[in-house]
Amino acid sequence: MKTPYLVLRFCLLTTSALADPQLTSWFTLDSGKAAQIYRTEAEKASGQTETTWSNGRNTQAQPAGCGVQEILSSSNWVYIRSTGLGSQVMGPWQNGYFPNLPTDQHFIYAFTRHPVVQTTHNFNQLGEIGLFVDGVRMFDANDAFSYSTQNGRDADPRAGIGQGDRIWNRDAYVNEARTFDASLGHQQNRGTYHYHAEPMALRYLLGDHVDFDAATKTYHESSGAPAKHSPILGWMQDGYPIYGPYGYSNPTNPASGLRRMVSGFVIRNGENGSDNLAPTGRRTLPAWEARENNRATILPGTETGPAVSSLYPLGHYLEDYAYLGDLGRAQGRDFDLDELNGRWCVTPEFPQGTYAYFTTIDAAGRPAYPLQHGPALSRLPERTPGECDPRAGDHEFHGARDRAGKNHRRENDHPDLEREQRRRLSL
Repeated sequence: MKTPYLVLRFCLLTTSALADPQLTSWFTLDSGKAAQIYRTEAEKASGQTETTWSNGRNTQAQPAGCGVQEILSSSNWVYIRSTGLGSQVMGPWQNGYFPNLPTDQHFIYAFTRHPVVQTTHNFNQLGEIGLFVDGVRMFDANDAFSYSTQNGRDADPRAGIGQGDRIWNRDAYVNEARTFDASLGHQQNRGTYHYHAEPMALRYLLGDHVDFDAATKTYHESSGAPAKHSPILGWMQDGYPIYGPYGYSNPTNPASGLRRMVSGFVIRNGENGSDNLAPTGRRTLPAWEARENNRATILPGTETGPAVSSLYPLGHYLEDYAYLGDLGRAQGRDFDLDELNGRWCVTPEFPQGTYAYFTTIDAAGRPAYPLQHGPALSRLPERTPGECDPRAGDHEFHGARDRAGKNHRRENDHPDLEREQRRRLSL
């Protein structure tokens, strides 16, 4: 039975939903459910899931909860305690041949409550750029490898030549999609499950124009026009939200209809005012990278990339894309999103307006560069010593306690798991 305190708390959180999406946009419905994987296609076909697993490299010895386990806030920061594991059944990855499995990362993610758009940016080389509202980490469009001019090939995990020159950087979706599961997620060698591209399963769970095929256990973009603005999918490190791919046609008019947000980046194939790398070769950098790295666009011979071919097609590298704003095109007329993959606009959660990022897809519903965030990142707000201590924050959600207050238990909830969560959250 709900206690008066928990009833009051639930009412307050419901009332604050429109006022503070930084606290109320998080997907916690499955926080008490044990995270699950399919290890092989046979398990997926039969519906047989695993809640503990090991491959000798990554081990999940005890069941772990799905994603967000605790939400805390202070006057300046929001803190999210998460396992980093998805609410959907994750996997399989290459029918069990992929060397990594996801594991409970038990981390705290902090972002500012008072975001400010920065005038200077940092070029994002690799790694985490935000957190999705289901508590799964968001990675940028870059994978860990690039072309090595000295070796005349891409670096990769088996090549033994490091990460490459970091001049022609590989697009993670193009080069790693074969290692993604149906939700477009995978994990690196330490077991951190993450998305480089749109989180298909999360979009489905949030009702964002995605269908789930129960027979094949796959996700795909819904047919027809979207019926509503995409929901908040996550929060970037700079404190601004990222939405799904659909926004208002007019960024300041919610009555203007809905449409898919068009990225400001195009392939360098001679169209849309871009140069054509096929005949010229990869001898120049796009203006956006030259600008962010304060270097010339024309490369010396020791830094040129491979010729465009079936092995290295256009789109293989991030530098195969040009930004339309550098080609005489105008945001708002020829494309929707700026160099960071966002825009100033009104949204259902921010009727007075906010800067917001959008995940990008093409007309066929496939992930489109830059996927989540442009190649440059806003400078992150600085934290003073002691300011990022979540123990000083107010509790907005505590997995085991608040689920009990809602008198809610899912089919796959584990009492032992909840006791373990309470023990960890008290550490």
